[in-house]
Amino acid sequence: MLTDENLKALIEAIIYVAPEPVTLDAIVKSLEGEERDRIKEKLRELMEDFERAEHGVQIRQIAGGYKFSTKPEHHDVLRKFVKSLKPPIRLSKPALETLAVIAYRQPVTAPEIDDIRGVDCGGVIHTLLERKLVVTAGRKNVVGRPILYRTSRDFLVHFGLKDLGELPSLREFEELARQALGPELAAEENLPAAGELPLTDSPQAAAEAESLAGEEGADSSSGAETSRELGESDAGAAPQADHPSSES
Repeated sequence: MLTDENLKALIEAIIYVAPEPVTLDAIVKSLEGEERDRIKEKLRELMEDFERAEHGVQIRQIAGGYKFSTKPEHHDVLRKFVKSLKPPIRLSKPALETLAVIAYRQPVTAPEIDDIRGVDCGGVIHTLLERKLVVTAGRKNVVGRPILYRTSRDFLVHFGLKDLGELPSLREFEELARQALGPELAAEENLPAAGELPLTDSPQAAAEAESLAGEEGADSSSGAETSRELGESDAGAAPQADHPSSES
């Protein structure tokens, strides 16, 4: 049996991570071995704890479940803060594939990226540079001295990585990509499901495996894809931020 402190902490964490209001039944099911009445009592105590003035959020009953919410008295300040945030980054499938190649092969040149993906990626790279997910890293000491590209600090922040040593496996990267796209756009772009591409722990091999996702588009003209990506970046690419909500 869990201690009172651990039980309350787990209830708090469950409500926090749940994307929708979580029901008491769902909480009880997650905490096997704990009595329903005890869980209900600790949930009540937790709600009372968050009602105190030192907390900026509260646990509210919404649509038959429980969810964290900001307090009404703070809405004016929070609305102003939310409006100041940058719009969420949304990336197309070609942009995600190119970003994966750069992440697992960095530093890498545009011709090397083109060779892996099978299409001209100039427009896509331009988009990634504009969104500050990729930066230049000097020039490669070969004929023509092409520019080298690597991922940026913003890339680490966006994907929640401490450093490049925490780069995920290809399967995990696909899931992160789905989050970056959003479920609706991921479906429209036909992003490969996790496991459809061969997995590897080698960064170079991982990038080559990732390039398989671009083979379908390799038959189309590279100019068309470049034009589409340039148009996307010129149009501002990222959609407007959602309207501020009091729900956490």
